[in-house]
Amino acid sequence: MNVDQAIERAKQEKKSNKKFFSKLKVRPPKDLDEQFHKLHEEVFQEIDCLACANCCRTTSPIFRDIDIERLARHLGIRPAELVEQHLHLDQDGDYVLNVAPCPFLGADNYCSVYEARPKACREYPHTDRKNMLQILPLTLRNTLVCPAVGEVVRRLKGS
Repeated sequence: MNVDQAIERAKQEKKSNKKFFSKLKVRPPKDLDEQFHKLHEEVFQEIDCLACANCCRTTSPIFRDIDIERLARHLGIRPAELVEQHLHLDQDGDYVLNVAPCPFLGADNYCSVYEARPKACREYPHTDRKNMLQILPLTLRNTLVCPAVGEVVRRLKGS
């Protein structure tokens, strides 16, 4: 899988995906979550996140207080030190990373703080969550970051 090609394809499909999601909002199938979850499992059997890591290279998760505390404890520093060294408040008032790619991403695409990573990282790319209808805008944005999300949506449109 070529990440750049997958992201370019997602950009080309953005308009049709947005239209598809608008239709889903109006007439959602009762089993929408189950459809997403099934496709999530299928796609992640085929796609290896470690071959991509585009999420870690291009975006920042939101760090909640509990995430900051857990990661600081893992690193053996005070939460204030973690914030000072790695985080800032964004326009929404959420803590996010100062830089991309993530400073904890290794050259091998492994996360050096995997066990202590933020909840947002643990849940990404959110295609196996409950109430998928409520996060369709996020899913649309994630097609532009994660090739797997693009493939999940492509398959959902085909079903």
